[in-house]
Amino acid sequence: MTMPTDAKVSTSGGRRGLLIILSSPSGAGKSTLARRLMDWDPTLRFSVSATTRAPRPGEVDGQDYRFLTEPAFKKLVADGAMLEHAHVFGNFYGSPMAPVQEAIEAGRDVLFDIDWQGAQQIRNSVLGRHTLSVFILPPSIPELRRRLVSRGQDGPEVIAKRMQKSWDEISHWDGYDYVLVNDDLDATFERLRTIVTAERLRRPQQPGLAAHVRRLHEEFEEGTTA
Repeated sequence: MTMPTDAKVSTSGGRRGLLIILSSPSGAGKSTLARRLMDWDPTLRFSVSATTRAPRPGEVDGQDYRFLTEPAFKKLVADGAMLEHAHVFGNFYGSPMAPVQEAIEAGRDVLFDIDWQGAQQIRNSVLGRHTLSVFILPPSIPELRRRLVSRGQDGPEVIAKRMQKSWDEISHWDGYDYVLVNDDLDATFERLRTIVTAERLRRPQQPGLAAHVRRLHEEFEEGTTA
């Protein structure tokens, strides 16, 4: 897929990157939309999470996860070096701040696939002002169940658990900047692309604006005194 011109509002203009958070109940289409975003703009990168669990066969440290010992993970949390973190099924997971901060200062956007709790932590972090959060809703609960079944990835028990969890996730929809109902994948992606393009132009994302306004002011003063 060719990246359109409007995706290239990038480092040439000195912009800061965005922390793009996508959340949804399982089956609402979040992963597909994330892949489409990355096809649209290949400079987008997923945030590589840190975890204390052991690597699974084929997983590469620094690519799939950053694999840390529990003491090392807890030290990062204590030092305020994690954007968000959680304890899940006996292991810790989190998003280290340093690589994300380096990326956004270089004008590169970072994509996060996290739940509402992680999204809230990032919004409340020191990088919160550079965050764009989008929640994806299904068109209906029957359609959500149909999508989970049609994927063919989970058995009836797992699907039932995912459906039970979905309502808790949906109940936090109002904590996001934007909410999209994914009733048509192509149309939803176009709306998401429009949102990302516009958010890249927000004032906090353009650090060179203040200097430009100062130059305009100086030119104005020079013109009035000439």
